[in-house]
Formats: sequence, C-alpha cells, structure tokens
Amino acid sequence: MTANDIIDKKKKGQELTKEEIEYIINGYVQKKIPDYQISAWLMAVYFRGMTDSELLALTNCMSQSRDQVDLSKISGIKVDKHSTGGVGDKVTLVVAPVVAACGGKVAKMSGRGLGFTGGTVDKLEAIPGLQTEITEDKFFEIVNKIGLAVMGQSANIAPADKMLYALRDVTATVDSIPLIASSIMSKKLAAGSDKIVLDVTVGSGAFMKNESEAINLAEKMVAIGEGAGRETVAILTNMDIPLGCAVGNNIEVVEAIEALQGKGPKDLWEVCENIASLMLSLAGIGTKEECLKMVNQSIQDKSAWKKLQEMVEEQGGDASYITSPEKFTAATYQEDIVAQEDGYIDHMNTEECGKAAVLLGAGREVKEDDIDMTAGIHFFKKTGDKVKKGELLARAYSSSNEKLTVGVKKLREIYHITSNPLPEEKAILCYVTKEGVKR
Repeated sequence: MTANDIIDKKKKGQELTKEEIEYIINGYVQKKIPDYQISAWLMAVYFRGMTDSELLALTNCMSQSRDQVDLSKISGIKVDKHSTGGVGDKVTLVVAPVVAACGGKVAKMSGRGLGFTGGTVDKLEAIPGLQTEITEDKFFEIVNKIGLAVMGQSANIAPADKMLYALRDVTATVDSIPLIASSIMSKKLAAGSDKIVLDVTVGSGAFMKNESEAINLAEKMVAIGEGAGRETVAILTNMDIPLGCAVGNNIEVVEAIEALQGKGPKDLWEVCENIASLMLSLAGIGTKEECLKMVNQSIQDKSAWKKLQEMVEEQGGDASYITSPEKFTAATYQEDIVAQEDGYIDHMNTEECGKAAVLLGAGREVKEDDIDMTAGIHFFKKTGDKVKKGELLARAYSSSNEKLTVGVKKLREIYHITSNPLPEEKAILCYVTKEGVKR
C-alpha cells in the first residue's frame, strides 16, 4: 500500500482498513510520510467522514503512538472525566473531591488553558505550593491514599494527536467531528481509566455551537470508548452562559471552594452533582439516584471540602487557602459594569466573555503567555436575569490598568437587554450513551 492509495480511497468515500489507518498515522509519526500527503488525507476525512470502525482504529493508533498510563497500581475502578472546554468551567475542582469523598477513585490528568477556555492545571497552580508536575508513582500513591490526584498531562501522551492537531490548525480541518472525537478520545484512552464521563459543552462559549453537532460529537466519542472496552457516557451542558459566576484563576478556585461548602451558584452545582453522581454510578458505587444522594451528603457533611484540603496537602500546596479563601491575592485594579437600562438580559455571547477575560490577563493567547492569577470577571447578572438601570452586572479584575481598560471595553459589549422576560436556561441538555440520547 502507499499513502497515495489511501488518500485516493478515502477521497472516494470508501472505508479504510485498520492496517491502512495504522500505515498512514505511524508513517507520519515516523516522518516517512510528508505533511502535504497527511494534509490531503485530513481534507478527505473532513469531507467524507469516518465510519465507527475507522474512527476506533484511528483513535487506538493515536493513543498507542507512545506512552500509555497503566493505572493497575491504583485499587478499584478508576473513572475519568473530560470537558470539551468552556468559560468558567471549574467542574473538576468540585467533582473530583466529591467523587473521592463518596468512595470513588479519580486519577485525573489535565491540561493548561489556551484562548478563552481555562485549564484545570492553571487553576490548581493558583494555590500556593501545589504541584501538578509529579511522578507517576507519587500520583498513584496519592490516589490510593485519598482517592484523588490531579497532575499535568505528559508530553508523551498521544504524540500523534499533537502532530495531527498542529497540521489541522493550518489546513482548515480543525472543525471535523471525527477528527475532534479521535483527538479527545486518544488522550482519554492513553490516560488509562476504566470508565469515562464526557462533559460536552454546547453554545456560544463552546467549540460545538449547536446541540445537533454536539450530540453527533458525543455519539462518536461514546462509540470510540465503548469500542475500546471503556464504558463511556456523555452529558451535554449549556455553555451559552458562563458556568457559575467567576471566570479567572483565583476567583474560580474560590467559587469551587464555595460550591464544596454548599454556597456555589445553582448552575455550577447542577452540572457538578450530575457529573459526580454519574461517575460514581459508573464506578459501581450505587444507582444514579443513590449516588446523587451521596453527592449531596458529601456537601452537607463537608467531607468533599475536606477531601480537597487533603489533595492540596498531598500535592504540596498550602491547604489554609482552602479553609480561608480570602487569602488568595486580590487584583490591583477593578472596575464595575452596570446596566444602562431596565429590562431583562436576553443574550450573553459567552465566547466574548472568555475573550474579555483573556484581555484582562486571565488566559493565554499563545502557549508561552504568562497568566495573571488575579485577573478575571465576576458576573452578578446573567442571561434571563431582570435588571434595573445602574444595577451592577459584572466586575472586572486585573493587575494591569491597561489590560483592565481593554477588557472592560470588550465586556461592556457583551450584555444585551430586552424588555421581555425569558424562560430559564437549562444547565443540562441531555445524556448520550451507547443506547442513544436521553433527555
């Protein structure tokens, strides 16, 4: 076989064999097949799509392109959780301690943020002293001891995916659902967990802008997970509105702490309790209903909050910040955004909210950018809320007065006010399992 034959076959819409997919992916990783031929193959996939069999073969090949994590040293069933990204998404900071407090095992490998989507590793590193670059042995030891640990993702995990993504980025093939699904799932399979819960975000602040596209992506990822022998469930969550009230590293950690104390925003907790109970039920802890009760009990008795303190201590962080979150450094500069008229907030472009946070210094425009841990936005009013002229809508924070000015200008353009009340937005849209879509 040759790369040209494989490209031509896919161009004609024919199904590739496992061997053909392995030939083209391994050839690219080994630098035996040039960029221009892989670019042609990617474009053929973009237009012709992939069958479930092709997708599983592609994902397995990418996940096995270098290191795979063996979690067998950790006792019990390990359940991973992955989000497709969004604005204000601090779900892992809440869900992981809750699941561990209820008897589950969370061995989580997370990444850093880029653009308007924040990264869990960045948020955790807002806690002084906390280390996310730890050895695998230390990682296993912590999970066995307290039920959870979060570490940065190894550069050796699925290098084929990194190479393909870099090429997709410059060949206009990023927005291919099969390629997105295989990219995400190759890293999940390589990370070694037994079960997988996928938080597929939908809306203006997500990569998937509409529900039908998001369901398609979820179905592809669930099929890959199930095909690889990992029970996989996806939950579609609303990202037409920032999740919670805080966007930014320090203030998102504080909001996560508040959620673990039972004082977090309603929408954040609704997403977290559903994901946590789903993870626990997949781990065989109980039925979804039983696990939901356990999740809420872990908040009431403070065991989940204490579990976060344990994780911070085990990973070298200062746990006093969890018991006294007022210790987090406040931004040097802040400015309020107020309503210019009476009415109801009928729309917030969540992606623009995220971009405003980046302008304030809370995110990266390129991988090398430093993050201002104090920068961010606190939303006091969101879509559907009734407001009066002069009422506080949001507060922007930054350590740079220049960045504050630019970020606030962007933030002022985000709110749209109408005279008509709106129906309440749903936080959870539906579930996708191997059986289908459940609303």
